Amino acid sequence: MSNSRSFLWSLNLFLSPRTRCLSCQSQSLQPQLYRRNASSKSSSPTAPAKPAGTAHTGTPPSSDKTNGADPLAEGKRRKEEFTPKPLSRPLGLPYPPQAGQNTGIDTRTLRQRRDDFVDYEKHIDRRKELARQAAKPYFREWTNMRYHKGKTFISNPRLFKADKALYFPNLFGRTLSPTRPMQDTTPILRGKVSVVSIFSSLWAERQVASFVSPLKNPTLHQILQDAPKAAQRIEINFEDNALKAWLIRMFMWRMRRKMPQEQHDRYFLVRQKALTHSLREQIGMMNSKVGYVYLLDQECRIRWAGSSIAEEGELESLNNGLRKLVDERKIWKSLNSLSRKPDGSV
Repeated sequence: MSNSRSFLWSLNLFLSPRTRCLSCQSQSLQPQLYRRNASSKSSSPTAPAKPAGTAHTGTPPSSDKTNGADPLAEGKRRKEEFTPKPLSRPLGLPYPPQAGQNTGIDTRTLRQRRDDFVDYEKHIDRRKELARQAAKPYFREWTNMRYHKGKTFISNPRLFKADKALYFPNLFGRTLSPTRPMQDTTPILRGKVSVVSIFSSLWAERQVASFVSPLKNPTLHQILQDAPKAAQRIEINFEDNALKAWLIRMFMWRMRRKMPQEQHDRYFLVRQKALTHSLREQIGMMNSKVGYVYLLDQECRIRWAGSSIAEEGELESLNNGLRKLVDERKIWKSLNSLSRKPDGSV
């Protein structure tokens, strides 16, 4: 009997976890864990039923499948349900534009460039701008074209008040004028009511045409013809691709033949350095592949804005706003002429 006990004790010592490797220990533990889990499930008592009238403290399971933890699915659902809303706030810059701003030309001296290069705060600002641009998906603007043709907002039904409206930025670009090809937009915009259209492709140009073309909106052109000294139409071709800008520049002679002479100074080819991403955000140009239309007063303030293809009611609001601004300019012009007359004159 003692021999059998000593044999079992030696066998247990030989098979003890201290003398075995880790793989052998894990293999021996797995069946024990399985048996323990099975026994705990079978031996667990059933929960007693709650008496009637007792409040349920647990959280009920959600039946809405869209409330999951997947943020991408939530974002996709929002995009599919997105509908553009009427513009509720003014667009533009808080300060009036001046000629020479946003030219895209670096006029700094070598000393100024050196000072900016060693300026830590400017490095931080530049880093934030680059990080924001890098976080933007490359094809996001193209994918957004699937929703309402890229329309980001519906035009405001009434003009923004003059004291609340913001300013359209000064842009610098190449015009169709052979004598003065490079010009600023502010000297041409100031003093007249302007219908400004911005496009960057043939698709965007066709979208703009739904607002301002003679075929789609003959009333607009009738107002412009009735007040040639008070209202005008400006076209801005924004190109962020150097090759496309070079091709357009090569074929400008053909555009000079198609456009009337008075429109040569009102057509601008603007590069990306002049119309930066921050400026586009401030004027509501969230998608550069979409066409935008702005109605400016004589002080370069944005009083009305439209995007993508014109919808029902937007043409009427544009024409009514243009007619109202033309009448206001005539009144302002007559008051200025009366104030300049000497005392006692009729």
